[in-house]
Amino acid sequence: MNELARQSLNASAKAARSIDWSWLTPYKTWLPGVGPRDVRADLLAALTGAIVVLPQGVAFATIAGMPPEYGLYASMIPAIIAAWFGSSRHLVSGPTTAASVVLFSTLSTMAVPGTPDYVALALTLTFMVGLLELMLGFARLGALVNFISHSVVVGFTAGAAVLIAAKQVKHFFGIEMDSSGHLHEIMFHFGRHVLELNPSATLVAAATLALGIACKVWVPKIPYMIVALMGGSLLALGLNHLFGPETTGIATVGALPATLPPLSSPSLTFEHIRQLAPSALAVTLFALTEAVSIGRALGARGGYRIDGNQEFIGQGLSNLAGSFFSGYVATGSFNRSGVNYEAGARTPLAAIFAAFMLMAIVLLVAPYAAFLPKAAMAGILFLVAWGLIDLKEIGHILHSSKRETAVLGVTFFSAVFLELEFAIFAGVLLSLVLYLERTSKPRIVTMAPDPRLPNHAFGEDPETPQCPQLRFLRIDGSVFFGSVAHVEQYFDRIRAEHPEQKHLAVFANGINFVDLQGGVALRNEMTRRIDAGGGVYLIHVKEGLWNALEGCGCLDATGGRNVFQAKTAAIRGIYQKLDKNVCATCTARIFRECNA
Repeated sequence: MNELARQSLNASAKAARSIDWSWLTPYKTWLPGVGPRDVRADLLAALTGAIVVLPQGVAFATIAGMPPEYGLYASMIPAIIAAWFGSSRHLVSGPTTAASVVLFSTLSTMAVPGTPDYVALALTLTFMVGLLELMLGFARLGALVNFISHSVVVGFTAGAAVLIAAKQVKHFFGIEMDSSGHLHEIMFHFGRHVLELNPSATLVAAATLALGIACKVWVPKIPYMIVALMGGSLLALGLNHLFGPETTGIATVGALPATLPPLSSPSLTFEHIRQLAPSALAVTLFALTEAVSIGRALGARGGYRIDGNQEFIGQGLSNLAGSFFSGYVATGSFNRSGVNYEAGARTPLAAIFAAFMLMAIVLLVAPYAAFLPKAAMAGILFLVAWGLIDLKEIGHILHSSKRETAVLGVTFFSAVFLELEFAIFAGVLLSLVLYLERTSKPRIVTMAPDPRLPNHAFGEDPETPQCPQLRFLRIDGSVFFGSVAHVEQYFDRIRAEHPEQKHLAVFANGINFVDLQGGVALRNEMTRRIDAGGGVYLIHVKEGLWNALEGCGCLDATGGRNVFQAKTAAIRGIYQKLDKNVCATCTARIFRECNA
């Protein structure tokens, strides 16, 4: 019995050692390289991020139908967990406009917003979303991020930047208007209220924006966002002192509750889980797409790559923790991540520092947020939005590829005029459609020995003399269900136009794989030409292609005898099968065997 127990323990120890636990220590890839300069830059970026999140957190919670303080709570513990266990160096997690809207639309039909029942449902949904995200990460489905092309990322970033600026227009000009909805709706509301703009608020916002631009251009080493925000706040204080707050009408963030996130618990009853399951899946897919898209966009700007699987795990742990610390669904925040990047953050420590600073600010300086003008915040976010639009890369895409330009345009305009999350799906879908359209038409060219080339190498010049009985083709692309129709149409055309060329040799080094339908198409062509007294021959067949053809029984027609690994051997073998009566009167004589 003891021996059995010992063997069982040894087996368990081996199994534990074989499990990959690296997902618990992603910080090992960046933490050892952190130096004093990195910490200093991260601290400055964190201070900016902590200040920016104050009004945003309250606004997001209001949009989500949650009590205002929950927007701040969702920016604390979840942000720390996501930064520590994620793979992006600049992504900051927390509440977002889109996630808040999705949460409200999901839960408002089940409970009255702002009530304890509503909060309990939000916590439960957050827990379920975190669990699903974690499961997707462990299932190694982070590769889904690879389907988001670079053009999608650039278009999505630019579109989101335009929306960030548009939603701050009312604060920039001090107008009371509805800033929800899409760009055209916001601009329509702005046009109706444009005569109501507040000169004092506009002056504060414009001064903040100008000061930020000046610092960024002429004194790039100083944290221009903090300087601009302080300058705008001091200007607002001065205007209020001279003319009085009632006259200036400069709106401020207002006093915030000075509390840390209290412990909470989701309601994991069967009824709640059943009610929220469909919504949890939809919110999960949206939240992951948003977080990974933002992370990838900032990674491209910062010169590094993110690990999709690790990002899924980090987001999952973030929401699981958030459900127990009074946070609702958190995902990558474009506003805060953009601020983090533009403020000079270098490592995930910036997001972690920002969360701790936010806690300190909420405890110590929350009442003073009443002096922070919303117009100054709008000026800062205008700077952030402009920094996120990569004009150089957009110009490069516009001049280099019509396909990528279409993807960029669809993603950008979908983000601006439709839904932000739909923009990603639309861009990815169009990228896949264009890719499939391209791969469904592999390049097929006629080859022949060219006497003008060294050693009579095969060329693609259509004027080169052809053998009257044998045609050489090269297929550049895979032969699968999507491209079979194109390949079969080409075979039918050359068979109809050149019936005397009964033999067909295919250079297969450009064919990476065939599926069952593609193999059947090749086999059918072999059968037709054999029945006509000719044959189909494959040259330079890769091992993977051979295995695929053999596995689907596509070599049964010839038993593999018509497959050659060398061009010389193929020509010698095929020449023996040609009609020598035709060879006797042929004037092309393009092969050495012809002259012999």
